[in-house]
Amino acid sequence: MAGLAAGLAGLTVGDAAPARDRPRTGRHPRAERPLFLGTYTSKEGGGTGVGLGTYDTRDGLITATGVVAGVADPSYLALAPSGRTLYAVDEQEEGGVTALALSADGAPPKVLGTQATGGAGPCHLSVHPSGRWLLSANYLSGSVAVHPVDPDSGVLGARTDLVVHSSPPPGPGQDGPHAHQIVTSPDGRHVLAVDLGNDTVYTYRLDERAGRLTQASYATLRPGTGPRHLTFHPSGAFAYLANEVDNTVVVCRYERWRGRLTPGVPQSTGTGGGTSYPAQLLVTRNGRFAYLANRGHNSLTRYAVEAAGARLRLLDTVPVGGDFPRQIAFSPDERLLFAANQKSGSVTVFSVDGETGTLGRVGKPFGAPMPVCVLPL
Repeated sequence: MAGLAAGLAGLTVGDAAPARDRPRTGRHPRAERPLFLGTYTSKEGGGTGVGLGTYDTRDGLITATGVVAGVADPSYLALAPSGRTLYAVDEQEEGGVTALALSADGAPPKVLGTQATGGAGPCHLSVHPSGRWLLSANYLSGSVAVHPVDPDSGVLGARTDLVVHSSPPPGPGQDGPHAHQIVTSPDGRHVLAVDLGNDTVYTYRLDERAGRLTQASYATLRPGTGPRHLTFHPSGAFAYLANEVDNTVVVCRYERWRGRLTPGVPQSTGTGGGTSYPAQLLVTRNGRFAYLANRGHNSLTRYAVEAAGARLRLLDTVPVGGDFPRQIAFSPDERLLFAANQKSGSVTVFSVDGETGTLGRVGKPFGAPMPVCVLPL
């Protein structure tokens, strides 16, 4: 990323963290790694495209390096398994998904093209583990889409499928289905779509030759739950749901062969009464800890994962150091956790203690125009 134009319009470089606040990483070498930021381009205070930067793997210090302009409302980002292509949603009324080619020689990412999702307000996307299919969720129209990916170039083809969540009916206070996430199960057998409006998680089988989805199962939560984001335990036998409307998390048992999800009893987010608008859950690769971003409470909840993934035990909540943490992400080595704070225009960085799961703030918040997604590589 060293060859990118210096400075990203609207971004400021955060101060280096004091030595006492830096992660205790032992002999972990210092290295600059790429980081991408998603934002809104159509909102006041938003950015102008996909933000580019680097972060120091030892102290989490973020430095702005540029921007890829011309990508409309890239509010969520995903990396291809090959690491050569970045994908972004275009969260607009006429939704789209955009592919960007990444370069190993420091050249700026190149926009490869955009394809229509067939729906409104796409807010999430993911790449199938095969690398040959891009999956996206249209929030406003309550549908999910499939696009083919060229295995050599990463270029997107025309949409091969679009599935609208027409049943069950919307939950209380909802005006219709609102697909909020689409992911592939850890074993690659099924694709799961979380719909906030219908209080339902749908399970599909993906025809990897034709790029079409066939519903295999669905799990409906109690009315008014508002499921937003699902994260699997590394074993693949359990998954955890962050529920935006009723301010809970739910442990779900997952039957891998049939793709059936069975929700358990709703649990506390540790944020007290009212609605804290839980946004996203992360689970460590070793399956020992889980973290939840609470937008209204401006905090991160830490859970111990017990009983081989079947139980979450609430440990504590810590202030996120910003306003409205929309999305959180680990660095690849899980030594750092990044939080994109939409309303305060900042990204905060935490060290992660591998033994206890304890989070520690490092440095000062990094200023960014309305960050809604952060993707450290």
